[in-house]
Amino acid sequence: MSDSIMVKTYLVTGGAGFIGYYLSKALLERGMEVVGLDNLNDYYEVSLKEDRLAILKEYPQYHFVKADLADKSAVFSIFENFKPEIVVNLAAQAGVRYSIDNPDAYINSNIIGFYHILEACRHYPVEHLVFASSSSVYGGNKKVPFSTEDKVDRPVSLYAATKKSNELMAYSYSKLYQIPLTGLRFFTVYGPMGRPDMAYFKFAKKIMADEPIQIYNHGDMRRDFTYIDDIVKGIEGVLERPPAADENGAAYKIYNIGNNKPEKLMDYIAMLEKCLGKEAKKEYLPMQPGDVYETYADVQDLMNDFGFKPSTTIEEGLGRFAKWFLEYYK
Repeated sequence: MSDSIMVKTYLVTGGAGFIGYYLSKALLERGMEVVGLDNLNDYYEVSLKEDRLAILKEYPQYHFVKADLADKSAVFSIFENFKPEIVVNLAAQAGVRYSIDNPDAYINSNIIGFYHILEACRHYPVEHLVFASSSSVYGGNKKVPFSTEDKVDRPVSLYAATKKSNELMAYSYSKLYQIPLTGLRFFTVYGPMGRPDMAYFKFAKKIMADEPIQIYNHGDMRRDFTYIDDIVKGIEGVLERPPAADENGAAYKIYNIGNNKPEKLMDYIAMLEKCLGKEAKKEYLPMQPGDVYETYADVQDLMNDFGFKPSTTIEEGLGRFAKWFLEYYK
């Protein structure tokens, strides 16, 4: 590593998670110090989180803390001990359907946990706090593509409501305490070592086990599927460039990170079948509560400010996922 590279300390919450793992690895490969925080909950198989962590722990400048964002003293002690310059808050209780039956998990992690991160950044000032929002905030918006200028005050799930709350909380903290803050609305992130609770991953498991896959809204859905490498590139670009203050004095900005190309669900399934080399048995069902028909990201701001837009095709992305999946699950 050349002397010209400034080594910084990054705190990545949700560090054993899908995006957290890939971002941490990218930062470590650039020679940065990375502190990972994760509570390793069992929302999905903990063994996958542990396998991601095992890879990260091979880097000498990686530090892992098992803690919960809802534990304020644990969060503060991380800031006290490691003094991160840049914080990436990816820890959250994810999933739309799970929020319908388990609202407590979302309030504790996504509202109280995020509040503790904001408070820590207030008391231990940082150069930049980047946080994960979600395409879910767009709810049932009919206008596409979804723009960050759109009104997003009608969430159709508690998960979406918590993510919108994060954006509002972040804005006020940026204004009141001069914390540079950037929110990223992610659009259906997929790839190797991904989240087993997500549709493509569940489909792969069921296809290989000869079980029928459940296809909602009778397959009439469109999603802006975004490959993990594109997400990480987008985050890395944003990290080093905190936003300028607006007319209210808040250094705050929201971006969409999506592929800017919605795919028909049935085309996505057909590509997954091709990559796995096996056809799925299919069960067609009506639309699920909290679900939306289409997601489609307007990424013009990302292109204007960072000269970047995601570009991995579903053929490439699903090909890499299928290769990993078949090796990992033998």
